[in-house]
Amino acid sequence: MAPAFDSVLIVSFGGPQGRDDIRPFLANVLRGRRIPPERLEEVAHHYELFDGVSPITELTRKQAEGLRARLIAAGRLLPVYIGMRNWHPLLPDTLQQMHADGKRRAVGFIAAAHHSYSSCQQYRENVAAAQEALRAGGGHIDVTFVESWFDHPLFISANAFHVRDALRRLPAGVRPQARLIFTAHSIPKSMADSSQYQLQLRVSCEAIAAQVGMTWALVYQSRSGRPQDPWLEPDICEYLRREHEQGLAAAVICPVGFVCDHIEVLYDLDREAAEACASIGLPMVRAQAVNDDPLFLDMMADVVLKTIRRYETGRPLPITTKNPTTI
Repeated sequence: MAPAFDSVLIVSFGGPQGRDDIRPFLANVLRGRRIPPERLEEVAHHYELFDGVSPITELTRKQAEGLRARLIAAGRLLPVYIGMRNWHPLLPDTLQQMHADGKRRAVGFIAAAHHSYSSCQQYRENVAAAQEALRAGGGHIDVTFVESWFDHPLFISANAFHVRDALRRLPAGVRPQARLIFTAHSIPKSMADSSQYQLQLRVSCEAIAAQVGMTWALVYQSRSGRPQDPWLEPDICEYLRREHEQGLAAAVICPVGFVCDHIEVLYDLDREAAEACASIGLPMVRAQAVNDDPLFLDMMADVVLKTIRRYETGRPLPITTKNPTTI
């Protein structure tokens, strides 16, 4: 029997790679949403501060390279492809390339740990749309996604390692009083109520905090909706100001909801949150996202290999619905 899988597909958000990419990229991100032009320009300015280059593309490539090397070490000579939702390499182009390379059965890894419509389900729909476009041209690729990994011990350990590293950068006198503050992307409350997003975030946060032995809180960042619509709160900057007034001595911020230090992390935390802390005299450090940490790459390999082994004696059944159910 032929192997159940012949490739791996990493599905990620994507990011611009220069100033000329910023507005076309944002048009992709915001397609179908009514965003005031002034808000679009505000977000574009965030990217301009970094010369229009988001680290997410390079970091995702490093994740793919690390995963491929680990699969080879495990005796699985599988190419690892990257398909982005919002910028190159775009998912439809990646699936076309995979098909041209003779690939027909891929393990899918969505680069988001916590499940909601925007963080996972939408990516599945993007993959389904790319598959449909491929079928329209006479091609076909099956994609079987790995299981959830928000509570995987290696994901937890990678974050804990980065938290400890950040804690060492705080002045020694305030370290014992420091609070571990986790951040994740805010989403509409209606979306959160219909998913496992908050529950899975809390499970991750509790496990990481237990490893480092710190008190913790979960807050949100990067809200983009209309002011009158309820989104998950509290906002990171509002939380820092309020808690400092009530005695918070120092903060270690961990972007647990992100697997790469992309622009939303760099701007919202390293600039906005850092400036808010500086203005009130609150010592603050930010832990890196998992990025290409070897522990995270080990975790990627583990969940991919588990998916491969699950179908050693037979191929997975293809998912035919355009809107597969979120795990």
